[in-house]
Amino acid sequence: MSESEVAPGTTGDEEASDIVEPTADDVVFRVMTVGSVRFDLGDSSPQIHLMEEESPYRNISIAVALGEAQSLHKALVGEEGLRPSTHELATSIIARLQADIIAVRILRHENGVFYSELDLMTARGREQLDCRTSDGVILAIRQPVAAPILCAEEVLQSFYD
Repeated sequence: MSESEVAPGTTGDEEASDIVEPTADDVVFRVMTVGSVRFDLGDSSPQIHLMEEESPYRNISIAVALGEAQSLHKALVGEEGLRPSTHELATSIIARLQADIIAVRILRHENGVFYSELDLMTARGREQLDCRTSDGVILAIRQPVAAPILCAEEVLQSFYD
């Protein structure tokens, strides 16, 4: 398994002997980074561009609302508002509850909609929450150490077949 492949249930930081190789039923995830967030006046909505960290360096673009694009831009440059935005508030709540975001996972793409989950480690154990991809990416970026953004291989393949 290459560095950009992360087996379900792992963060990618485990020793090589601790990583479980995926079986046919498991999902293989690729590590993605935020390449940019852009707003083209000729397009109806801003786009988040995510790029695969390793070869073949595939990328996907996700349409988001203007507020989420602005929030992601602020997260990328480390800027906070005079009053907390929704994402800044959620980041503070997660920290105060002593939870950690393990990863945001892009699970599937259906009818033009990306479906994702936020994977958290809490005092009660692991929690996985359904989330909008844009919210998951913003919260992952806002962590003291950015949480990985993972994309299911089949999602990437659906754009490159």
